[in-house]
Amino acid sequence: MDTKAMFKFSSGLYVVSAQEGDDYGACVINTGLQLTSTPLQVEVVVNKQNHTEGVIEKAGHFALTAITEEADMPYIGRFGFRTSTDFDKFADIERAETCLGDPYTPACAACVIACEVVQKLDVGTHTVFVGEVKDAEVLSDAAPMTYAYYHSTLKGKTPPKASSYVAE
Repeated sequence: MDTKAMFKFSSGLYVVSAQEGDDYGACVINTGLQLTSTPLQVEVVVNKQNHTEGVIEKAGHFALTAITEEADMPYIGRFGFRTSTDFDKFADIERAETCLGDPYTPACAACVIACEVVQKLDVGTHTVFVGEVKDAEVLSDAAPMTYAYYHSTLKGKTPPKASSYVAE
């Protein structure tokens, strides 16, 4: 089987984040998607081993930002290759909060969407969270980063916790 076929799916790169009390987390995902328009809902898929997954579970809400092509590998590494358990992903970077209290950074973000979890689905290694959109804001006119751009231009790799990871 040619597992590189999975890279042909069109998707973006996003930071999903949540906060519950003093606990917060953020991670990079490539599975953010609008599901419906009435009500306006999006889905995110988060690995159960990510600290952020547990925070979303407890909080019942999340922020989703679409990463722009302005982002470099250190930016993606900050949110994607470190754990919120022992690294403050919002240290020394501009931080804002959604109407639901979830942290996000406007840096390298095309938009931010605030969602309240209305459904979740256990899909083995990951949890699918369906969120009803409570607020949304365009933050930049820069082009959103696609997963294809991440692979071809930034030469990024798919980490084992990604929903699109397939072992060779």
